[in-house]
Amino acid sequence: MRRSIVTALSCAIIITPVAARGAAPASVGQPAAAPLTGASADSAPADDADRRADIIVTGAREEYDAGQTSSATRTPTKLRDIPQSVSSISRAQIDDQGLRSIADLLRAVPGATNSQGEGHRDQIVLRGNASTADFFVDGLRDDVQYYRPLYNLERVDVLRGPNALSFGRGGGGGVINRVTKQAELANFGTASASANSFGAWYVDGDANVKLSPAAAVRLNAVHEELASHRDRFGGRVTALNPTVTLADGSRTRFTLGYEFDDDRRVVDRGIPSDGAGPLLGFRDTFFGVDGVNRAGFQAHVVRAGLDHDLTSSLHVNSRLLYGNYDKFYRNIFTATSVTGTGAARTVGVEGYFDTTARQNFISQTDLVWRGTTGPVEHIVLGGVDFTRQTTANDRLNAFFDSAPNTVNNRLRVFVPLADPFVVPFVTFRPGVGQRDNRTVARVIAGYAQDQLKFGPIELLVGARFDNVTVDALDRLTGQPLSRTDNLVSPRAGLVVHPIAPVSLYFSYARSFLPQSGDQFTSLSITSAALRPEKFDNLEVGAKWEPRPGLLVALSAYELDRSNTRSPSPTPGVTVQTGRQRSRGIELEARGEVLPGWQLSFAYALQDARITETTTAAPAGRSVALVPRHALSGFSRVALTKWLGAGLGVTYQSSKFTSISNAVRLPAFTRLDAAVFVRVSDRIEAQVNIENLTNTRYFPDAGNDTNISTGAPANARATIRLRF
Repeated sequence: MRRSIVTALSCAIIITPVAARGAAPASVGQPAAAPLTGASADSAPADDADRRADIIVTGAREEYDAGQTSSATRTPTKLRDIPQSVSSISRAQIDDQGLRSIADLLRAVPGATNSQGEGHRDQIVLRGNASTADFFVDGLRDDVQYYRPLYNLERVDVLRGPNALSFGRGGGGGVINRVTKQAELANFGTASASANSFGAWYVDGDANVKLSPAAAVRLNAVHEELASHRDRFGGRVTALNPTVTLADGSRTRFTLGYEFDDDRRVVDRGIPSDGAGPLLGFRDTFFGVDGVNRAGFQAHVVRAGLDHDLTSSLHVNSRLLYGNYDKFYRNIFTATSVTGTGAARTVGVEGYFDTTARQNFISQTDLVWRGTTGPVEHIVLGGVDFTRQTTANDRLNAFFDSAPNTVNNRLRVFVPLADPFVVPFVTFRPGVGQRDNRTVARVIAGYAQDQLKFGPIELLVGARFDNVTVDALDRLTGQPLSRTDNLVSPRAGLVVHPIAPVSLYFSYARSFLPQSGDQFTSLSITSAALRPEKFDNLEVGAKWEPRPGLLVALSAYELDRSNTRSPSPTPGVTVQTGRQRSRGIELEARGEVLPGWQLSFAYALQDARITETTTAAPAGRSVALVPRHALSGFSRVALTKWLGAGLGVTYQSSKFTSISNAVRLPAFTRLDAAVFVRVSDRIEAQVNIENLTNTRYFPDAGNDTNISTGAPANARATIRLRF
C-alpha cells in the first residue's frame, strides 16, 4: 500500500495505523515482528546491525532497495553478500514507474533485454541468452509461454549468470523469480484504478483479513483491458490469487494459494524490415488478419508451503505446485523483408495455429542447518526436487488459398504493402509442417550447499545433480523418442569484506540445458543424440552500501555457452551454432539516496558473439538483441509533504534482430516522467508520461522480419486507495 510521499521516504516518522503496501502492520512503537528463523528471506528482515535503523512506524517503509532475498541461495542472504549479480525490483518501484509487464520491468535491470516473444509470451535475453522458460514464482518453475501479470507480487528478482544449483536445468543466462504476496496476520487492503491515453485500463485490489491469532486470508485480483498505439490490438486479462496462512506460534507456518489467470489478446508481431532496418512509415499498421491473430491462455495453479523449525538450528521447508495450463494462438505474420520499389512493394506472409496443454507437478524440500565449527559459521543447505511435466503440443500451418473451397497449398503469399494491410483468404489445416507431439519430462534432483563465514571472509560452495528424462511421442508418425541426461552443476563464490559496508566477490557457476528445447515440447532423432548445452560463468564484482537502504553494485563477467542452438535467419527455425561467448560490465544502484529521494539506475556494457563457425553463423557474428550499451534510470523525489515527481531515461545502442546480422534496430533514447499527489491519508494519485519527447524507436524484435514499434508519447493516470 502506498504511503504519503514524505512518510514513504523519510527515515523515521510516526503515522496513523495504516499498513504499508503488501506488509502486515506492526504495533505502533514496535518494529515489525520477525518471521520464522528459517522462513523464506523474501519477507525476513536483514540483521539490524547491517541494515538501516528500526523505523518507528506502522509497517515498513516503501523503498526500492530489497535488502535481502532467498532467490539466489535458497536461504535468507543479504543482496550485498551474494557473490552474483542480482536485481530486486520492489513493489514500490513497479507502482511508481507504472510497470505493467515483464518487458517493462527488464528496462530497470542491467544485462537484460526483452525479445518480442511472437506477440503471445514473455521472452527474455539475459547476458546474451534468450529463453522462454527461465521463469519462476516463489522459487518454483513457471515455464509455460504466456504474459505474466504483476498484480500479486511483492517484488521480482532477476538473477544473471547460471543458477542451476537453486533452480535446476536451464537458466544459463539467468532467471526471473517472482515473489508473491502472502496472507499476513493483520487487517489491511488497497485498491487502484488506472487508464492510459490509448484506452487501456485496469482495476485491482489487495485485501488481507486476520481470522484469528494464527490464521489469515488474502485476496489479490486484477482485471485489465488492453489497448496500444497499434491498429487492431486489444484484449483483456483477468487474474486472481487467494492465499491462506496458518501460523503455529513462531515454529510453524503453512501457506496455501490458488492462482487463476485468463488472458485473451490479439497476436501482434509488429512490422517487417526494409533492407537493413525497420520499415518506416508503418508504425501503427497491423500486419495480420483481424479475427485470426488471436491468443488465449488459461491457468489454474495451486501452491502450498510448509516452514517448520525442527530445532533452534535446524529448519525444514517444503513447497508443492500443481499447475494446469491451456494455451492457443493463431498468427499471420510477415515472413520476409519488403521487396520491390514504389507502388510495387510487397512482403511475404506466413502463419500457423499452435495449441499447448501442460500439467506441472513440482515438489521441493529443503533442510537448513545453522551452526558453527570452531570459528567458522555455517548455513548448510540440503534438498531434493521432483518434477513431472506433461505437454501436448499441436501445430497446423496456414494455407493461402485463392478462395474458399479452393486448395492451392501455398504456405507463403506475397501481399502488396499498404495500410490497411490486406491478406488473401487463409485456412489452417493438416498438411506440410503439421505437428502433434506428446512429451513427458521427469526430473529428480538433489543439491547441497554450504555458506561459510569466518571473520571478513564468506565462502559459498555447492553442487546439484539432476537426472532429466524426456519421453516424446510423435503422434503423426507413431515414433517414440527418449533421452536421459545426468547433469552435475557446481557453484562456488568468495566474498571478502575489506570494510563492513563493502563486499568484493569472485564466483564460478555452471548450468546445463538438455537438447530438447527449453519447453520440452518435442524431440527429434538429431536432438535426442546431442549433448546438453553447457553454460560456464566467471564473475568478479563489488557491492557497496554507502548508506543504509542504498546498494551500489559493479560486476564483470565472462559467460561461455557451448553446443549452442540459436534462431536462424529463417523465422521459426532453430540451428546449432556451436559456441557463444558473452562478456560485459554491469553497474547498478538502487535504493534511498537521501531521505525523500529513491533511485534506480542500471548500465551494461555487453559483447555477445558466436565464437565457433557453423553454416548458420560464422565466427564473429553478434548475438541478437544485445545492445553494446544500455542505460536506464528512474528517480522519485518528494518535493513537499503532498507532492512528488519522477523522471526516467532509457537508452540503448543499436542491436541486431537475429544472428544473421542483416537487420539492425537503431539506437534510441526515451524519457519518461511522473507526478505523485497525496490527496489524503488514504488516497494517492499519480500520472506517468511515457516517451515524453515522442521519440521514434524500435525496442525489440522476434527476428529479421518481426519488429516491435515503440509507443508515441502517452500518459497513464492512476488512483490508489488504502483501507
